[in-house]
This record gives sequence, C-alpha cells and structure tokens, in this order.
Amino acid sequence: FLDQMEGGRISIAEQGAITFSLFPVQTSAAARSFAAHRVFADLCHDLIGPDVRLYHDQAVYKKPEKPRRFPWHQDNGYTFVAPQQYLTCWVALTDATLDNGCPQVVPGLHRLGTLRHHYVDPLGWEIFEDHPDAVAAPVGKGGIVVFSSLSPHLTGPNTTDAVRKAYILQYAPDGAQVFRGDPAQGPPPEPAPANDQRRQFPVLIDGHPVAPEPLD
Repeated sequence: FLDQMEGGRISIAEQGAITFSLFPVQTSAAARSFAAHRVFADLCHDLIGPDVRLYHDQAVYKKPEKPRRFPWHQDNGYTFVAPQQYLTCWVALTDATLDNGCPQVVPGLHRLGTLRHHYVDPLGWEIFEDHPDAVAAPVGKGGIVVFSSLSPHLTGPNTTDAVRKAYILQYAPDGAQVFRGDPAQGPPPEPAPANDQRRQFPVLIDGHPVAPEPLD
C-alpha cells in the first residue's frame, strides 16, 4: 500500500521506516480474544476501574531500512480522550532493545495532564526533543510495557537488520469520550463516545471480565 503513495508514506507511516496496522480486532478472532485476556482485564481493573473498554489497538512495525525515532509524545496528545488517563499496553512481538527501538518513558510527568505538542515532519507530534529523566524499558518477546496515556514516551531508531514488532492495546473507562479537531481553530465539536462495538468492546463490566462478541 505505502509503495503506491507519493514518497512511500502517508501521515507518519513510511515504507522502510514505520508502519501501522489499525484495529486487528475488527478482522481477527485471535486478536479479539487476546485483547480480552485475563492479564489485561486484571491490569485494567487495578489501574482504571471496574468498567473498562478496549479503546484502540494497532500493530506497529519499525523497519530497519530507514532508522528513525518516534518522538516524545503522549498518546492523549494524538487524540484527546476524557477522562484523560487511559492505559497503554505495549506488547513486544519481538525482543525490544535499545538497538531496535524499545519504549522509553519519563516517569512522573503524567501528573501534569496532556501537554502541548507540536508537529515535526515526518516524525509526528512531539512534546520535547529530549529529557534528562528518560528511562529505557527494554522488554523481551511476549513482555508488556504498561503506562498511562499521559506518560511521555518515545521509541528510538531501529539500527539492527531486523523488523521490531509490537502490538499496542489501549483501554479506557466505560463512558470515555473522544474530542477531535484543531485546538487552534477554537473549541472542539461535541465529543464522540468511545464505544464502537466492532472494536471498542467491553473487557470488564462491574469488575468481571467479559468475552468479546464473535466476528460476523
């Protein structure tokens, strides 16, 4: 697909650099079952509360042909969700190391809420270029890095000769709302509920894990 686009890219996805496969749960029964796994349900119960939905899922492949960082950002800086603090579970499908672009986070800054971002072409939205308190989070294949949607994080360039693969699942409290639009253009339009049944299904109701509806 990207090889048919001008410059081999669309938005922040670029052939040979980084690709994003959105919403595997819409087409894969295995992905739906995985997203509702008891490990994630327990994390959500402890860190969010008794009523939780899957908010977003994507597979992110960082390619070795064009090594580049994915800049410091908050997930809530890309699309503003209220309540602001939802949960990101970064699942390593291959070993994630400093050499191939493991996550790095800045502890404590989540307490400041959603920070101002600016766009850096072709990398994406960025809060700052570097931070002295950054902590690397290398993780083996099958491991999970868990952080708030308000935690500034980055992945470094993939300087190896293999693709670094990750599956990212994000969870929000039931009733969460999505605000879209450009803050520079005035107040946002009415928020939309984050409850698309095809992909934003419940994983917890009244504290109990819930299996997603099967695909049609």
